[in-house]
Amino acid sequence: MKFGKVDHPALVDFTLPITHKKTINILNSFKEVSKPSIFVGCAKWNKTDLKGFYPKGTKDELEYYSKQFNSIELNATFYRQFPAIQFEKWEMKTPKGFKFFPKLTQDISHWKRLKGVQESVNVYLENSLKLQDKLGTIFLQMNSNFSPQSFNALQNFVVSWPKGIPLAVEVRHKDWFEDKAVFEEYTKLLQEKNIANILVDTAGRRDMLHMCLTNNEAFIRFVGANHKSDYDRLDAWVIRLKEWKTLGLENINFFIHQNLEVESPLLAAYFIKKINKEFNLNLKIPNEESNQQMSLL
Repeated sequence: MKFGKVDHPALVDFTLPITHKKTINILNSFKEVSKPSIFVGCAKWNKTDLKGFYPKGTKDELEYYSKQFNSIELNATFYRQFPAIQFEKWEMKTPKGFKFFPKLTQDISHWKRLKGVQESVNVYLENSLKLQDKLGTIFLQMNSNFSPQSFNALQNFVVSWPKGIPLAVEVRHKDWFEDKAVFEEYTKLLQEKNIANILVDTAGRRDMLHMCLTNNEAFIRFVGANHKSDYDRLDAWVIRLKEWKTLGLENINFFIHQNLEVESPLLAAYFIKKINKEFNLNLKIPNEESNQQMSLL
């Protein structure tokens, strides 16, 4: 994932911003749970990107991946509409408890910009629901040039989204974050419709690390910089998520990207170990032998 990439990550202040007051108010309305729902994964499962992660002779990449992680941020669905039978195959290949977090297609978000997309959305939902209980939160990622001037299009889309199907939204245009009134109106809309406000932690766009949750779900897209600071950043996230758990956070979806994706499983394994310790969980650590091989590349 190249979004937010910088040439010199050592010069970036990666300190996490303080928790937004809206997050505190929302989470305080819930009771603390002993063990929140936590899903951690990568964005892709193909050998080309996760070079070295798969043992020699692996025939089915998804089947192997799903035995190492409990989730995947499914970016493949952004590029085209997959037929229902493909979602059925994915569902059958993966173990119980595994979840897919698919991205809405670009014809909905980028080409038509949320206008006249109901038919496309209906097809997408009809097909993706074939994942059954393995369907996690679907997410909408808008183009960087989709500004608050198009708020009505986003509002109409969100209002028409079917209840009962979890949705998360990521906006990228800087005006969504720089104008406090705009940000308040935007987050109020998501909160009213019980839609998650995606957090993006990437070097070149610290404004997208707004720390404002709009429901009881932290949907975090972490973009490493292929730099040693990546591990310190993950440590900080473990501390912050533990704080939010104490406030009442129940659902954590944490997806790890890298400028060079080959290192994503290494970061994920590190993060899961930390999460297991701090949250008293027993999430599977991705294949440590494979990770050791990757570290030698």
